[in-house]
Amino acid sequence: MAAFATLQVPRPRRPSLQRYHTDHSFQAQTPASQLRRNQEAQHGVGLQNLYIGVAVVEHELGELEVGFASHDGTYSVDFAAYSLTRGSSGTSTPRSGYNTPRSGYSTPRLPATLPEYEDRPTAFANWLIERISTYQSEHLYKFIGAGLTKKVVELSPQLPSRLWLELDIVPVVLKESNGKPHADKNRSVALTVDESADKMARKCVTLFGPGHQPRLFVEYRGHVAVDVDGRAQITSLQDYPKTVGERTWQATLKYAESLKKNNVRIAFFNSTPQGGGVALMRHALIRFFRLLDLKVDWYVPRPKPAVFRITKNNHNILQGVAEADLRTTSDQFSTLDQWCLENASRDWTSDGGALLSPSQDGAHVVIVDDPQMPSLVKIAKEIDPNRPVIFRSHIQVRADLADQEGTPTSEVWNWVWNNVKQADVFISHPVREFVPKNVDFEKVGYMPATTDWLDGLNKNMSKRDNRYYLHEFDTECFKAGMRTLSESRKYIVQIARFDPAKGIPDVLASYAEFRRNYMKDVPIDIVPQLVIAGHGAIDDPDATRIYEETITSIEEKYSDIKSDIVVMRLGPTDQILNALMSEAHVALQLSTREGFEVKVSEAVHKGKPIIATKAGGIPLQVEHGKSGFLVEPGDYKTVAKHLHTLFTDAGAYGRMSDYAKKHVSDEVSTIGNALCWLFLADKLSQIYIGKDKEDSGLEKIKPNSAWINDMAREAADLPYEEGESRLPRMAKLDLSAPVNQ
Repeated sequence: MAAFATLQVPRPRRPSLQRYHTDHSFQAQTPASQLRRNQEAQHGVGLQNLYIGVAVVEHELGELEVGFASHDGTYSVDFAAYSLTRGSSGTSTPRSGYNTPRSGYSTPRLPATLPEYEDRPTAFANWLIERISTYQSEHLYKFIGAGLTKKVVELSPQLPSRLWLELDIVPVVLKESNGKPHADKNRSVALTVDESADKMARKCVTLFGPGHQPRLFVEYRGHVAVDVDGRAQITSLQDYPKTVGERTWQATLKYAESLKKNNVRIAFFNSTPQGGGVALMRHALIRFFRLLDLKVDWYVPRPKPAVFRITKNNHNILQGVAEADLRTTSDQFSTLDQWCLENASRDWTSDGGALLSPSQDGAHVVIVDDPQMPSLVKIAKEIDPNRPVIFRSHIQVRADLADQEGTPTSEVWNWVWNNVKQADVFISHPVREFVPKNVDFEKVGYMPATTDWLDGLNKNMSKRDNRYYLHEFDTECFKAGMRTLSESRKYIVQIARFDPAKGIPDVLASYAEFRRNYMKDVPIDIVPQLVIAGHGAIDDPDATRIYEETITSIEEKYSDIKSDIVVMRLGPTDQILNALMSEAHVALQLSTREGFEVKVSEAVHKGKPIIATKAGGIPLQVEHGKSGFLVEPGDYKTVAKHLHTLFTDAGAYGRMSDYAKKHVSDEVSTIGNALCWLFLADKLSQIYIGKDKEDSGLEKIKPNSAWINDMAREAADLPYEEGESRLPRMAKLDLSAPVNQ
């Protein structure tokens, strides 16, 4: 670690941290040979995963005593302590400290002074981040989590989110007792700063599970306690305005302030807390709402594997990708209804439950985001007919099949609709073909699926962290007996679940056509590889079958190119998928059926030209010839042609990449999603609790085929201005207009 530095802040009442000395140095060392190998390998050598604890004691006149401790999950590995003191001036000569010895490795030093505009919290955060970053680099460590005392965060509130966004460390803010028990109950022994740091590291370790992932907390009544029940503070409120335009941000705050003023309670319900698109959106949304201090909770039922087989069948039937003879029986519908009723009765309609009437401390607004649990809408309306309930139909529904009586799709859809028809607002993806005719068109409003630019899937990571996660990916491939990525070749990626509608057979056919007809005479070290990867989900029993079919197809139909195809089902580490997308040359999304695919938005946001199908809402996300290429589902030959263009025409690639990064709509982000939900909750709750005296009923909240985002912006007196990026508003989305418009 660097031995000294000077921190300067023009704050006389709280002196700046102008210099420090090392009380105890880190002692661990890393062999020079391993450091050299790490520099030579493109993906680096494997880093040792550790956890770090940080504690601080503030003395008089602002002097700080800071302790660090590292832990490998079993043992404490190393520790260090520093005293940060103020000097007589910002230009005073720092005191000498102790350098940690390094075998064949020089220790970089910080500048003697920091810019004057940096205040004490920023200077302290900079100092901590530099210490931790340097220590990681010198030892080939990767800190997974950091246990921080509340005092550390009090001194630098920005530190937790900076650890996450700059160093890819999950910051966990933990309680710290003032002392430890003593044999004499009237006495206590104060912890030294290094002991406190070690305690934070050990506590931090307990909050991570297999794969070094933060543990998922589902608590009493199925309440999802996001981000380790709020202890993992990966974002701060100040991080979000940078992710959207000013007008979107101001509109969002307007509705948040109104809901907070009126003390409105909102409850979200869906079937799973992790693994699917809804869960990803909800984690990000609740994280943001917590920072706004809003009363928003998220609930899931107790998992039942037998139920998930039925719900997955229903999913496939609604999308039109199921076997022709697959039907849902009346007994199976009854099983689903009973499952919802049991969970509601046990957890949500009993004393203190979220589905109770607001007069009994239930939610003022109920949002059911799942066609797997539609009877929750009916249950909520039976308890309080006037309380607003919103239903979101979050998957593609083959409305043409749903409108044909007697089809398996119509049977499933009619069951869904009979349960949700009392909802006050019906939210759909912005695709007309997803809304069957029996839906009350006045209630229909459009909202796209969204993703979060600050989470593990999307945040910008350093080259070092990308290398780390690609090395982790290679390790997972090796363990699964799968081929690995070449360190010198480019690659094409499709990131998606192993689902019948994701077009994986077309991905393989397109790559084969590209290899066999466009790259047959090209040296192998120039030929790109193909990666097909994705997470699993608890409610997706088809994933194993689709994965096995993919492997079999490669062996039987594409044996000549199989050495360059990598197919992996991955665990829950979002940053691996982030690194795969970040380092890819081209992205694919060849879905045959689709709702609104967030992976398309994520690829475009990273400036990756994408080749995608004209399925579902994807054409709204890709500007053909500008941010990517659109093809008909199954047209693998055209996909191969576009791949050839993107790998041979550097000028076209560069223009497309640059355009993609600069033309991403706020609507596909967490803040765009929050704006829509906050607007609906604010307006509906005001009518319900009688705040809006001019309203009689819910007439003003009938969307009538409008985009909820447009309604929210206009009601906030912040409509779209020229030059703002937004998704296309197509005339055919008007459900009252003729179908062929």
